[in-house]
Amino acid sequence: MDAKRTDLTARNFPTAEEDVQSVPPATRYSGPESAYRLAFTDVEFLLQDELRPVRMQLELLKPEMVQKRLGIESTIVIFGSARIPAPEAAALQLSRAQAAGDAAAIRRATMQVQMSGYYDAAREFAGLVTARSQHLDTPIHVVTGGGPGIMEAGNRGAIEAGGKSIGLNIVLPHEQAPNDYITPELCFQFHYFGLRKMHFLMRSIALVCFPGGFGTLDEMFEVMTLVQTGKCRRRPILLFGREFWSKLINFDLLIDTGMIGADDVKLFHYVESAEEAWSWLEREYGFNQPETRTGDLALDI
Repeated sequence: MDAKRTDLTARNFPTAEEDVQSVPPATRYSGPESAYRLAFTDVEFLLQDELRPVRMQLELLKPEMVQKRLGIESTIVIFGSARIPAPEAAALQLSRAQAAGDAAAIRRATMQVQMSGYYDAAREFAGLVTARSQHLDTPIHVVTGGGPGIMEAGNRGAIEAGGKSIGLNIVLPHEQAPNDYITPELCFQFHYFGLRKMHFLMRSIALVCFPGGFGTLDEMFEVMTLVQTGKCRRRPILLFGREFWSKLINFDLLIDTGMIGADDVKLFHYVESAEEAWSWLEREYGFNQPETRTGDLALDI
């Protein structure tokens, strides 16, 4: 390019990175008591209570900017328990309990073996989403909470199908490391639950809820509330395993007592298999049509 034309678009100021690299060697002002450090390199400064709004903005911006740069436009969220093991792990746990002759442990392990079928279902569903959306104008990426159990199954199914997947981890006192199946450049860690929940929804075209506890219920009902109140657009909400969910939540009681409207139960649908869940998405978005136009699926909330 002509040097004169380059001058027209050249930066007027050095970048922040250039300024960081140009900081002079250690001087009498380099100690921990000094205020000389650049503000955006001073971690102790950034962690002060007064900087909370800045930290919240960073947690909003970092995942957004990374996903935008990597071309992530549409996602499907998989929620579910961190405590549901893979079938092989559940079988091993049962075998050990039986060998020890511990009746209570055997009962717990037997239930874990039964629940482990959901791990396989989440793994299969994530694989279907990844493989069958690759031909779409906007491929769909699986996003999970990044932990073990159902979350691991979702990320695992995606990578086994040859695709990328996202993990939105949260710092907790007892939190484990991210599972081993998240695409590294799409593995994020959050301090604020609220911003993590926002990122779950910002690109999502559907939500699939597998059995889970307080965390899963919190996430699921927040989405239902946002849709019910018109704060975000409708999207398929699929509850995997009618028997589990109908025992856990008495929706009929909520209707009978006037706590929700009769039409509110139309916000979600029960599914029993990965194929059935994918079929719902096909019907909703026309994925099985000869030509697809999915670029506008992931509207911001």
